[in-house]
Amino acid sequence: MRNIYEVLQGPLLTEKGTLLKEKDNKVLFKVSKNANKIEIKNAVESIFKVKVDRVTTMNCKGKKKRMGKYEGKRSDWKKAIVTLKEGEKLDFIEGV
Repeated sequence: MRNIYEVLQGPLLTEKGTLLKEKDNKVLFKVSKNANKIEIKNAVESIFKVKVDRVTTMNCKGKKKRMGKYEGKRSDWKKAIVTLKEGEKLDFIEGV
């Protein structure tokens, strides 16, 4: 079992994520590429002290980028959509 802080790499603060949070009580996280749903659920529950209903994951491909004649590629990454149970709340920017 991996360290819970290696599984979760950080929150994804996007417009789509904000809409999902307000509408469906879902939170987006950037996670390790080899983390599974059970590890993600345990990490979120232990770090934030909330109850998780379900976890959905997706692998995102890195974009191809060019700088003049040189071409490169951003690294691939994994995104997790964590659905919180009814009545649970998670706010990242509460103190700002």
